[in-house]
Amino acid sequence: MSLDATRRRTPVRLGVLGLLLVICLLLSAIVLALALRGGPDETVDEGDKIVYGLTLNPSGFDPHIHASSELGIPLFSVYDTLVYRHPQTLDFVPGLAASWAMAPDGLSWTFELKEGVTFHDGTPFNAQAVATNLDRIMNPEIGSQKARLLLGPYSGYEILGDLTIKLYVSEPYAPLLDGLSQVYLGIASPTALAGQTKNSYQWHQVGTGPYRVSEFVPGDHITLRRSEEYDWGPVFYAPETDAAVDTVEFRFYEDAATRSLALESGEVQVIGELLPTDVELLTGNTALRVYPVPVPGTPQQFFINTQAAPTDDLNVRQALIYGTNRTAIVDAVYQGRSPVAHGPLAAVNPFYYPQVGEMYAHDASYARGLLESAGYLDTDGDGILERDGAPLELTMVFGPWNQMPEVAQLIQSQWRDLGIDLELIQVPDFPTLLQHAGEGDYHLLAFSDAGVDASVINRFYLGDSASNYTGYSDPELDGWLLEGVRQTSAETRSQLYASAQQRIMEQALVLPIRDFVNLNGATARLDGVIFSAQGWWPLLRNFELDR
Repeated sequence: MSLDATRRRTPVRLGVLGLLLVICLLLSAIVLALALRGGPDETVDEGDKIVYGLTLNPSGFDPHIHASSELGIPLFSVYDTLVYRHPQTLDFVPGLAASWAMAPDGLSWTFELKEGVTFHDGTPFNAQAVATNLDRIMNPEIGSQKARLLLGPYSGYEILGDLTIKLYVSEPYAPLLDGLSQVYLGIASPTALAGQTKNSYQWHQVGTGPYRVSEFVPGDHITLRRSEEYDWGPVFYAPETDAAVDTVEFRFYEDAATRSLALESGEVQVIGELLPTDVELLTGNTALRVYPVPVPGTPQQFFINTQAAPTDDLNVRQALIYGTNRTAIVDAVYQGRSPVAHGPLAAVNPFYYPQVGEMYAHDASYARGLLESAGYLDTDGDGILERDGAPLELTMVFGPWNQMPEVAQLIQSQWRDLGIDLELIQVPDFPTLLQHAGEGDYHLLAFSDAGVDASVINRFYLGDSASNYTGYSDPELDGWLLEGVRQTSAETRSQLYASAQQRIMEQALVLPIRDFVNLNGATARLDGVIFSAQGWWPLLRNFELDR
């Protein structure tokens, strides 16, 4: 054919174009036929590409600014962190830092950085790159949220060499390594940061991770592509094979009811936050697999406001917990696929104090007795308790996520039987929830956070914390929490946080509902589906697609 092309260039070139047109038409027909057939294994085989469903539709995202756990799903593969937690052992292992050492006084940490690391834009990784990122996070104009919080009492740095940097803290801070292991402290390219504004960088993000951002179309998709040069990852990253996933396209499924449908149809190859009722149906599909991933940190819970009557009364707060049949709620809403929560930390957290599980067994009669002790009686026979002529009315504020509306409705029904009139206030989004939190116009507020270290609860229960949504202040509790982050002994820290958890529940500061279990679904063709120690973030580097 090439000989013909040499002799008769024009006629053959036209024939090739025609042939290409025919081939394109045939391929289009095949694609259409496959699409119409549907099913996880019958979609268009793009070889090394998967579609990953997210439950949020971000207008933008930046690890140093935003605090969403779910947006960490793509970001965790774009950025490396100085250290990582091993998903199985929870031990700290090298990331961009090859080694580290804490000073004897606990006031500084020295990090020796890995050689030969480059950012996706070719910028060399070094100590100055780490310093640039720290400066950005600490800059008030950037408005860092969780990133700044995770640094604790960080006070500055000193560059000791091209690949050596020392971080200073104003007081010993045991959770520093845990903070540095989270994607919110991922290291971005200094070149990319310098070339973009605060707002524009989110569209042009550059890290050192196993995947690079290829495309971000707001409202439609985020595309990541595997970095061919990447060979400096943590020890739990699997070696690359020919089956490694090269391209991950993230699409958005805010409506929970559409997630399982997208998975079953093959529209996505993996998706999280499936409804428990859908999981029941999916488990019988051999073409799919379900991956339940426990999430450490706080449980799904309601903070109880101690600064607003009548929940300023300990008897009332304790009655609310005793009077809530959490087992019935978890069975009804979550189909028993999540454990019942008992304290301010999830049971999967290594610092969980199991003795709190023995407190507040459901007892409606005892709850009514506590309310009576607080002076509440149904004097007019309408089923609602009163004190001094005022009915027992409470407000509960929550968002639309994690089946919270269903949970709230069940609590409302259960408390109605106790003689409590509960008003439900469902907010549309997280900013509105924070507005209610800031104004304090609630008796119960739904709010949770993820984290392996026990210090995840400090922000909620320190008396002077801006996130102390209970309003409770106790110098002894403050002392345990503050000492809990200063001590480096794991045993000592466990004892301090055990005391803190006990006090929090004795004072009935929180109504725990269930420990988070993220229900992920994936095509059976996808192997190596592993999640980080934090529970939310998949190790895309380990994903392999059978073809």
